[in-house]
Amino acid sequence: MKFTKMHGIGNDYVYVNCFEEHLDDPAKVAVAVSDRHFGIGSDGLILIKPSDVADGKMEMYNADGSMGAMCGNGIRCVAKYMYDYGLTDKTSISVETKSGIKYLDLKVENKKVTEVKVNMGAPILEAEKIPVLAGTERVIGLPVEIGEKPWNITCVSMGNPHAVTYIEDVKHLEIEKIGPQFENHKMFPDRVNTEFAHVIDRHTVEMRVWERGSGETLACGTGACATAVASILNGYTEDEVTVKLLGGDLRIFWDRNENTVYMTGSATTVFEGTIEI
Repeated sequence: MKFTKMHGIGNDYVYVNCFEEHLDDPAKVAVAVSDRHFGIGSDGLILIKPSDVADGKMEMYNADGSMGAMCGNGIRCVAKYMYDYGLTDKTSISVETKSGIKYLDLKVENKKVTEVKVNMGAPILEAEKIPVLAGTERVIGLPVEIGEKPWNITCVSMGNPHAVTYIEDVKHLEIEKIGPQFENHKMFPDRVNTEFAHVIDRHTVEMRVWERGSGETLACGTGACATAVASILNGYTEDEVTVKLLGGDLRIFWDRNENTVYMTGSATTVFEGTIEI
């Protein structure tokens, strides 16, 4: 199998061009290639496929083999791959995902994509659609007890479920301990991605993320969007927010007139190769 290793601000995946390759069991492959000791090492596997309704299709698998609906960092790399490797010559493209068609604008320098702006669509705020079992229509600043500690959570779906909570010190958080407790809590029937955020000022938020099926990652694009939306809903920030993650920064803008979230960030090719599967 030919592959390309890419990352969006440290959120790294193995990408396979399924215009040319075919995988019989992508979930099994995802587990194998994601292993950082015995495999290539990644947060998961992303297949780039032909689409009948868009310029291409993204199919993503987490490191544990479970299928994900959407990955904001991953889709930027899909766009870069499609342009850099000649699957498209357009600088505005559409990509089919499990959570709908996404539209992307590509910034090109020296015939390579350096940055991608993604129309992430409307945030989903209705509790039953996220889904989260809360007994309320929306979950904004809701007090809960998880891991025998009180938290206030705001829940948003950007194609996958997120719980955002605010703390004073993200750097010293024992995320390996509390992350799985959020992920597998009975409130979240499909499990949940959790963002532990700290508001720096009206335009800047820092966060760490625990992703369902992958654990802590250096960045999460949908999580950055969910954190920005949550910060705006709670009155902590303006509508344009720079979200600072372990792997770098993402610029998020929630156009509330259109009810559309836009995410802008880099996409980087690390290396390519061939592996037996």
